[in-house]
Amino acid sequence: MKTLDKMVCLVDGEHYLPVTKAAIDTLNSLEHIDIVAIVFIGGTEKLRTDDPDSYSKMMGLPVHFGKDENEIPYSLIEEMIKQYDADIVMDLSDEPVLDYTKRFKIASKVLSLGIPYKGPDFQFDPLTLYEVVRKPSLKILGTGKRIGKTAVSSFASRIIDKNGYEPCVVAMGRGGPAEPEIVHGNQIEITPEFLMEQSDKGVHAASDHWEDALMSRVLTIGCRRCGGGMGGDVFMTNMKKGAELANENDCKFVIFEGSGAAIPPIKTNKHIVLIGANQPLINIENFFGPFRIQLGDLVIITMCEEPMASPEKVKEIEKIIAKVNSTASIISTIFRPKPLGDISGKNVLFATTAPDGIKEVLVNHLQDNYNCNVVGITSHLSNRPLLQEDINKYIDKADVMLTELKAAAVDVATKDSLDAGLEVVYCDNIPIAIDDTYPDISESIINLVDAAIDDFNNFY
Repeated sequence: MKTLDKMVCLVDGEHYLPVTKAAIDTLNSLEHIDIVAIVFIGGTEKLRTDDPDSYSKMMGLPVHFGKDENEIPYSLIEEMIKQYDADIVMDLSDEPVLDYTKRFKIASKVLSLGIPYKGPDFQFDPLTLYEVVRKPSLKILGTGKRIGKTAVSSFASRIIDKNGYEPCVVAMGRGGPAEPEIVHGNQIEITPEFLMEQSDKGVHAASDHWEDALMSRVLTIGCRRCGGGMGGDVFMTNMKKGAELANENDCKFVIFEGSGAAIPPIKTNKHIVLIGANQPLINIENFFGPFRIQLGDLVIITMCEEPMASPEKVKEIEKIIAKVNSTASIISTIFRPKPLGDISGKNVLFATTAPDGIKEVLVNHLQDNYNCNVVGITSHLSNRPLLQEDINKYIDKADVMLTELKAAAVDVATKDSLDAGLEVVYCDNIPIAIDDTYPDISESIINLVDAAIDDFNNFY
């Protein structure tokens, strides 16, 4: 027998009471709807009384008022959802009480409780979360693309593996395989020639799971996804199958890696949230930035240096995070390249997705720390035509192509370099805290893994 959807309605005093009551009665007449409570969220223009009991009597339903008529009662909305075990929130308010920013804030609160938020011409649904993984797990998600998720995932995987937790990574990407693909990064040697063979077979050999396998040397499972909703849900993915494969393998801890701003649709014990300091503040503070921030047990801010972000902007992002999620640990970081092979004494052409403004810093880091001579650098690894131009410009001067395993790293950078007789060395990116006032990254990750294991054991 189908049960009724318990609904909490949001109303305001900018509507005449008889009009609001007519709308409530219309909803309540629907066979599948049971309105359990009304939350008054502000506006007094057409409100004759602010007495909750009088309002409840007139409406024929429990009506709850916030303490301050000039403030949207976000906490009260959350409280009523929990108190009445609501299945959906229906918004019958309007401008001027609610604007776009306030509605997104309400949406973030409602979706974080796992129910839909609906209005006359919109509906935001909670994340799809398959309860399928049978091992302790965490997910790594981000607020956008090109903010270093795979780099942090690879780093985290190495740290977790080094400490004996036997992890595997399940990654989803726009270019992932039709069926989840296992790459035994802990067993096979992933050379440039090997990746070229995969590319020649039609495999996207620079997909995130190949990068994870190469950088972390752990078992990885590659999945695909298409589409990304405003809250992070995807239209299509085979990650559930990937999670089931992780259940069947010998790994003891599973890391699920997001794609762009899309969130892995798998229920996990803990979450790492990445925020790019290069992103507009409005996208972090508003829309569904707060929703993603709320999910984080550990929040890592990446690219915290000029020209991507000023120190003042980094501090502002930290304040936003602390306001939205007071319990999360926050670490502000930069990335620095780490070659996976020996490049000392060699002339290097470096291919990266880092922006032009950081080129000099990266060149100096490579030359100072790896005793090489960088003869050229291209930041166009994700733009094939411009990448090709840069390679043609510098390739005759180089002994080594040093490249991140991103985008066109295999089918352009690796292919052209091998054809020209150059050695190809792949490059990792290491997250480093901007100063020693922040928690240690490695220690923070291991603490989170231990917490995930405790959470898993308590549940099972």
